[in-house]
Amino acid sequence: MQVLLLKDVYKLGRAGDVKRVADGYGRNFLIPQRMATLATPGALKQADRIRSSAEVQRAQLNQEMTAVFNQLDGLQLNFPVKAGETGRLYGSVTHQMLTEAIQQRKGITVERSQIIGEPIRSIGVHKVKVRLTVDLIPELAVVVHREELAPESAFEQAEAEPEQADEAAGSFSDLQADLEAQAAEASRKEAERTGEAARATRRKPQAQRAEGSEGREEEGEGTDAE
Repeated sequence: MQVLLLKDVYKLGRAGDVKRVADGYGRNFLIPQRMATLATPGALKQADRIRSSAEVQRAQLNQEMTAVFNQLDGLQLNFPVKAGETGRLYGSVTHQMLTEAIQQRKGITVERSQIIGEPIRSIGVHKVKVRLTVDLIPELAVVVHREELAPESAFEQAEAEPEQADEAAGSFSDLQADLEAQAAEASRKEAERTGEAARATRRKPQAQRAEGSEGREEEGEGTDAE
C-alpha cells in the first residue's frame, strides 16, 4: 500500500513523502499512530502543505535539541558486569539501563524506543546511537567491563579483538590452503585412475582381437592335419 507521511518516520521518510509500505505496517501502526494516511488523490493534494509545515517544525525541534545532542554525543557510560571467560555477559546491558545511566549522568530523559540497536551482551566498547530527531542522532561510547577490573580493560579487549580476528583469518587461510591442496591431490589421483581405466579399456579389444586371431590359426592348423 502507498501512504503519505504526516510525520517524520525514522528510516522510512519525512513528512510529505509518499512511501510504499507493507499493508500490516501501514494499517496497524503508521495510520493508527497518525504518522501517515492513505495516499489518496485528495491526500496527495495536501503533500506540499504537510512538507512545508514539517520543515518549519523540524528546524525548530533541531534547534531545541542541539544542546542535548552536544551533551550526549561522545558521552562515555561505564557498566561493570559479570561475564564468562569468552566475554559473554551473564545477562545484558538493556535499553532501560542505558536510559537510566543517561538520566543519572546528564539529567536528560531519553525513551527506550530512542535507543538504536540490540541489547549489549559482551565485554568491550560499544557504539550506541540515540535518536533525538530525524537529523540529530548522537553516538555514545558504552564501556562494558568486568566488575573486578577497571573500565580501561574493555578498551584492551577491543584492541585485542582485531588481532584475534587476524589470527582467525590466518588460520582460516591456512585451512583453506590445506583443503585446496587435498582437493588437488584427490583430483590428480582421480585423473590417474581414470587414465588407467581408459588404457585398460583400450587394451581389452586389442587382447580380444589377438585371442581371436590365435583361435583362427589353431582352427587352420587342425584342418591341415586332417
